[in-house]
Amino acid sequence: MHDHTGFRERIDRVLFRLADEEERELLALHSELSPLSEQLRRSLAGGKRLRAAYLYWGWRAAGQPDCEGVIRAAAAMELVHAAACTHDDIIDDSRMRHGRPTAHAAFAARAARGAAGQRSGALAMILGDLLMGYAGYVFSSCGLPGAYLARTVPLWATLLRETMAGEFLEVLRTRAGQVPQVAESLEVARFKTAKYTVERPLHLGATLGGGSRALLDAFTAYGLPLGEAFQLRDDLLGTFGDPARTGKSNVDDLRDGKPTALLALTAAAARGADRRLLAELVGRPGLDGEEASAVRALMERCGARQQVEDMIRERIARATGALDLVPMPAEARSALRELAGTAAERSL
Repeated sequence: MHDHTGFRERIDRVLFRLADEEERELLALHSELSPLSEQLRRSLAGGKRLRAAYLYWGWRAAGQPDCEGVIRAAAAMELVHAAACTHDDIIDDSRMRHGRPTAHAAFAARAARGAAGQRSGALAMILGDLLMGYAGYVFSSCGLPGAYLARTVPLWATLLRETMAGEFLEVLRTRAGQVPQVAESLEVARFKTAKYTVERPLHLGATLGGGSRALLDAFTAYGLPLGEAFQLRDDLLGTFGDPARTGKSNVDDLRDGKPTALLALTAAAARGADRRLLAELVGRPGLDGEEASAVRALMERCGARQQVEDMIRERIARATGALDLVPMPAEARSALRELAGTAAERSL
């Protein structure tokens, strides 16, 4: 077993040091920027640090040693994630993430306490942009040799392009009354989650470390199915999860009509009255808890929930099998197998 807790603590130290430094810099600009610095710190708290872990183990798989430079480079992945989550929460109008108010919800609460006229969504959007900018700064100043960093420039552009493509496609395809297709749902998951959560962080780490083309190809074969498994698990938890444990609503995805594979499989299997129930309730802004329960019962009854569970297991098996396609240090292979196991039960 690897010391994932110790790794997370090392990443946290980098991120909290950044929060301290930026708080001083922001407040030196103007005292009214304190809400921005406070929410910056909250946005960096907690999380599983999966994206950082994948960059780190991509580096180690390339035969490179543990060092503080790669820890700082890995921390940049968490800033990309924090930025993406901030923007995603605005788009979905999600009020809670990991049991805490999202950035725009926190800014709205502050406005309600007396800062009249503030536009919470706009403030959160600015925070998200700032976090993405910090990601580039932390990565480029990580302390690894400049020649190593130069190798990753095209990958950074690819990472951002693919992540935004997934977000854009999801927004386009989230419409009341539209029946999602499984292939389209998985396409969004591939861009929005699989690539920026698993594949590209691994590629960045391996490229920093001078890894071979064969290693990058193995990481694609590992990262894409595993990233889809993560998203499929997250979709299940977004509908069937206990908010007290997941820290997020289990109604929002149904209320918004999110084009998940779970919903697509349900729509494909539903007939007659079940199909009418689905069309009437999913995507309705006023969907309540009892109605959401009726949709969940349909998802169970038609077998869609079990199909998603089967898809998760198949993808995890395919991902772990890909680790045997190329030589790598045994410690890296073991760590990547352990990380794959998290897709079986955890939310993103």
